[in-house]
Amino acid sequence: MSERLTVLSVTGWCRNGSTIIGNVLGEVPGFLHVGELHFLWKNATGRGVNDRCGCGSPLTRCPLWSEILRIGLPPDGSLDAHAAAVIRRQRTRVRTRHTWRVLRRGAYDEEIRAHAALMGAVYRGVAGRTGARVIVDSTKIPGEAALLPQVPGVTAYWLHLVRDPRAVAHSWREPKEYVYAMSAARSTGYWHGFNLASTAITRRHPQRSMFLRYEEFTADPAGTVDALLRFVDADPAGNPVRDRTVALRPNHTVTGNPDRFRTGPTRIRDSDDAWRGTLTRGQRFAATALAWPLFGRYGYRDAPPGAGPRQDDGTPAGTGR
Repeated sequence: MSERLTVLSVTGWCRNGSTIIGNVLGEVPGFLHVGELHFLWKNATGRGVNDRCGCGSPLTRCPLWSEILRIGLPPDGSLDAHAAAVIRRQRTRVRTRHTWRVLRRGAYDEEIRAHAALMGAVYRGVAGRTGARVIVDSTKIPGEAALLPQVPGVTAYWLHLVRDPRAVAHSWREPKEYVYAMSAARSTGYWHGFNLASTAITRRHPQRSMFLRYEEFTADPAGTVDALLRFVDADPAGNPVRDRTVALRPNHTVTGNPDRFRTGPTRIRDSDDAWRGTLTRGQRFAATALAWPLFGRYGYRDAPPGAGPRQDDGTPAGTGR
């Protein structure tokens, strides 16, 4: 492709609303939401939690991913062996705990450079086969997001997407389809760690980073999508949201919330407070206490005394950066 490709990387912890936001953006002309691309090789070879593309086909039979999975495959090699090598690099080089090392010394690590080269070829391969100019990758693993400046042929943008940890804990309470359940304390521990790592990336690249609370999206979905399109220098005239409703078509997402399979007219709910009727007092306390001090910095209520509605860099919570 002669035209430079844009990749919008969504970071933050799981159950933060990235699936619906990604699928809405996927309805914009020239945009493609690929879901959690990090898990392509694991899921395609039976090592992950599900093997289906958002289009409903197994990844190895999907018209898009069956071709993409061949990228980087040695002439005489097997997909299973190639996937094992990719997964090993992911596990040892680009997990969340590796975020700071990738930011500091990624360019000097041969394994990280090899993974960056593969991801560049994958992103360009996806764009070449779909005509996408903007790829939305909702992997949310900060180590992968930190790698993007080293990925050849792409212009990277980062969306740090945060959701109230109590709402996240509510979402993790019950298993759904291929997704297991998790306690409020455990989910909030991950919430804290993933958001700290995401902050490290956006502080390193402030001009191409945006902070967004999921609650802002539910309050004004059309306005939020407008802001996201302007953020990546896209025409907001392509905004697909009308009266809080978007018509979703089948997509090519690699894993994510099972809601990714939803198609047809979809109304975006206007509140995100179901946790008030489901979490026990102890679960609320765990979610609030373990999220401190980010809880208050991100503008959520009931933070411990002294926490103001500020985000990590000291600016008012909810603003783009």
